[in-house]
Amino acid sequence: MRYNFVRINPNEGGVVAVETPDGRLPIRSFRDFYAFEQHVKAARARRGVDMIPDWYKIAVFYFSNSHSLLLDGEDLQFPSAGEWLDFELEVGAVIGRECRNVKAEDAEQYILGYTVINDWSLRDAQKAEMVMNLGPAKGKDFATTLGPVLVTPDELEAKRSGKGFDLQMTCHVNGREISRGNWNSIHFSFGEMIERASNGVTLYPGELIGSGTVGTGCILELGPENTGGWIKSGDVVDLEIEGLGKISNKVAGAAASAG
Repeated sequence: MRYNFVRINPNEGGVVAVETPDGRLPIRSFRDFYAFEQHVKAARARRGVDMIPDWYKIAVFYFSNSHSLLLDGEDLQFPSAGEWLDFELEVGAVIGRECRNVKAEDAEQYILGYTVINDWSLRDAQKAEMVMNLGPAKGKDFATTLGPVLVTPDELEAKRSGKGFDLQMTCHVNGREISRGNWNSIHFSFGEMIERASNGVTLYPGELIGSGTVGTGCILELGPENTGGWIKSGDVVDLEIEGLGKISNKVAGAAASAG
């Protein structure tokens, strides 16, 4: 089954909700994890640091802004906090039932469905913030795209592979392929992510869980010198996951001076 995303009070900007047979389910929070080993290793190598052994011990996440969600086809206004605009190609899961202290092996029953996420990132703002061991904050909270639909887990079952599904994940910028990965390369399953997120905390229907970036799934990892540079005003960014569909956004406005 597939559910559409809609805006509540769209004339006012509106929060994003999932339109289910039981009514509209607002997206009420966004926890974004760091679950693909290839991305973590490559991004750290670009910064000249080794892989951190502690990453393998727990599935870590940060909170982002569930009130700045974009949908497929909506323009992204270039953020004013910096200039190094990046995409991040991710899988998202929406919680469909209230749960707490869930074990990984039981977690899938609480997932309403999966979707495509673009965790837009402003790398110069992120870099400045995280020197102080806080953030990413303004490097992330200006926008996240999700959609085009929410796909229930039963539709993907035939593609189950490893801790994920054998589904290709790609990004095109202005029609040129920049990134290609596969969901089945994920190190922490969504079950493990939900176990971590629900530890001592109640998760409610409408909470969004992000996988973090698939390997090769952002300019930071690949290097701007290898991709034609950071995302610019006028660029069209398309992210697609086999079985989940494609989200597309055009960047409007101009980069503000980071100085």
